[in-house]
Amino acid sequence: MRWRIDLRYDGTGFHGWARQDGLRTVQGDFEEALRTILRAEQAPTVTCAGRTDTGVHARGQVAHVDLDSEMTARELLRRLNGVLPPDIAVNAVVEAPEGFDARFSALFRRYVYRICDDPGGWDPLRRQEVLRVGRALDVDRMNEAAQKLLGEHDFAAFCRKREGASTVRALREFSWARVAPGRVEGTVIADAFCHSMVRALVGSIVPVGDGRREADWPATVLAARVRNSAVTVLPAHGLTLEEVRYPEDDQVAARAVETRQVRGEVHRRG
Repeated sequence: MRWRIDLRYDGTGFHGWARQDGLRTVQGDFEEALRTILRAEQAPTVTCAGRTDTGVHARGQVAHVDLDSEMTARELLRRLNGVLPPDIAVNAVVEAPEGFDARFSALFRRYVYRICDDPGGWDPLRRQEVLRVGRALDVDRMNEAAQKLLGEHDFAAFCRKREGASTVRALREFSWARVAPGRVEGTVIADAFCHSMVRALVGSIVPVGDGRREADWPATVLAARVRNSAVTVLPAHGLTLEEVRYPEDDQVAARAVETRQVRGEVHRRG
């Protein structure tokens, strides 16, 4: 049976989601927790919606796993939370609809990047999830620049190139808001993201907000379609995966097929 699992984690202590030999990762800890509660010799493979980078947090991560077990959803949730480390928590476990794939069935991912731009407004209790910058940010200028990046483009200028993988993405929302005195949040929504893409996008907008760059500079970088050393990939700790959205249950299988075709991916179960 395929299960959908919704989870959260503090990415501070992890070298990202993906399993890596000799390093602590979310996938590694999660699969080991499953192996423990199933009393299995080998851990089952867990597939997630967004393979977050080292230090990136998640409040709305979604994963799926195929299990040959008689445990109920409630038992899985309770037992997983009983053995997982305190920086990972399972929020929900449900039987996945036919054809569901946590990665390929997704319609979009929503990330939020959090910044403090007031030296007197810094909260050390939130230091693991908020970036502190030294200059006040102009949100209107940041929004002006961000709007020029919306749409479907080749985001090679903001991605680490991976052999055989497309860097074309559809950026649906890129907006900034001052949510409190000294607190600015950037919301980024796309069908999918390349490695380090969100942090590079934000890194191109912050210099606009503090006056070091003109509002059209990020769009100029995008149009060049090559990595620009002037774009700073901002630290991971300010970034959180907040939500992954899926179509209705009867459409998840078709969405997975469509996404694989667009991405040029070969189907691999799990």
